[in-house]
Amino acid sequence: MKNKYDFIIVGAGLAGLYSALKASEHGRVALLTKTTIEISNSYLAQGGIAAALSEDDSPELHFEDTLKAGAGLCNETAVEILVNEGIDRVKELISAGMKFDSENGKISFGLEGGHSRKRVLHAGGDATGKEVVNFILNFIYDNNNITILENTLVYKLHVVDGECRGVFAYNHLDKKTFYLGGRSIILATGGFSAAYSFSTNPHTSTGEGINLAFEADAEIESMEFVQFHPTSFYTGSEETFLISEAVRGEGAYIVNHEGIRFLQDVDKSELATRDVVSEAIYEELKGSRKKNVFLVMNHLDPDKIKKRFSHIYNEALKYGIDITKDPVPIAPAAHYTIGGIKTDVNGRTTINRLYAVGETASTGVHGANRLASNSLLECLVFGKRAVDYAVQNDKESTDNPPPEIIDFGIDENKSDLFIDIKNRIAELLWNNAGILRSRAILNSALKEISKIGNDYDSDPQEYYNSRIAGLLNLAGMIVSAALFREESRGCHRRSDFPNPNDKFKVTIVHKKASEPELRNL
Repeated sequence: MKNKYDFIIVGAGLAGLYSALKASEHGRVALLTKTTIEISNSYLAQGGIAAALSEDDSPELHFEDTLKAGAGLCNETAVEILVNEGIDRVKELISAGMKFDSENGKISFGLEGGHSRKRVLHAGGDATGKEVVNFILNFIYDNNNITILENTLVYKLHVVDGECRGVFAYNHLDKKTFYLGGRSIILATGGFSAAYSFSTNPHTSTGEGINLAFEADAEIESMEFVQFHPTSFYTGSEETFLISEAVRGEGAYIVNHEGIRFLQDVDKSELATRDVVSEAIYEELKGSRKKNVFLVMNHLDPDKIKKRFSHIYNEALKYGIDITKDPVPIAPAAHYTIGGIKTDVNGRTTINRLYAVGETASTGVHGANRLASNSLLECLVFGKRAVDYAVQNDKESTDNPPPEIIDFGIDENKSDLFIDIKNRIAELLWNNAGILRSRAILNSALKEISKIGNDYDSDPQEYYNSRIAGLLNLAGMIVSAALFREESRGCHRRSDFPNPNDKFKVTIVHKKASEPELRNL
């Protein structure tokens, strides 16, 4: 294995894979993932890719829908780039051989919440993420310019004079630490929704890339905005899986335990944006004291449902539910990280040569709430832009002597402590910084976070301790940002400040050893 690359890319979801593929056209690439290639939010994404490709659609309409979902906080330049360049990126995939679902020889477009047109492309029915990831992997595996390092955790960024020079990494199979130097470093590590008790994300999505950047003194923003997906399968435990928005796009209804479509009672639609539907379900559950509501689709064509949503159909059968006949138990779950590492529209963080793309980044493209199926599109658009910028601008040599390796290891005796604290933080976030927040419960959460932090000895060179520190830091940023934002906007809802307030048309920025800062858009 070489120890010097042109690009080091951390994370192997669609953002990381696509960035690696584009970067390989310009030099040697190291692609690192702490698990395996197949474990990522992208791989699990059911919904699809939104792009204005149909005859009755336009980038302008996609732009307006994205701004509406973002509730006044979108970076309009970033959105304009997304909806326009996104068309080119999707067309490139199709030209390269990517097969999206079609009908009568034409691509079929689905309708999802918040969209004014049918514009969502799917592949393999409800397995779009898996299909796109596997398609990109076909080009990754045979690429001599890409070295894949699985089961490899990046535990520290090497930053000198405000410039990222490389990464310190640990392979937990062979228990070796090593250093990789790079001309450009791209973080594509995903979000942190698995830090919550109930989440549609794989258990690995706990914001470690965001913490890496924070510890390196990069700016982090918009951490109060966590999108809750309204329709995750309710099992009665913390196990769940996503039921795609596209199911409602096909005509499924949400009903309560009496079989009543309660959203209409509060003048809302099943195809409203996720924040609206999630809050309506939350209020229904609070009023009824039930644990779930139901999604019903027994009025729809069963053969079409089985074909279009084969993954969901088969997963539900494992719990004894036939979605074509039975009411499907659902409840909201943490789903998507809106904020993250602050970047510009070229993926640049506030540290030179360090980039962030995909869910771990915050370009402002989603504002206060992400429009459904804009996430996979974001990976393609901003992954390419980050690589293009790095190729043009990161030209100065960083050939310095490699730094001394920082010791790192795993003490399995601390595993139980980590699991205990992780569960406490997950429950704390769910109960106190979940769908509906208030000053009282947020302040209570801050006190508990501080108490947990005082109860253990931090050791950044030990895996479990560093994970605990990262989760505490993450929870602290989420809660403190939610306290600062004294309004309800997008997927941030405050019971004590139920309305939007123009004073808060700002972003909240965190930086190490500094107080959170309100900053104009």
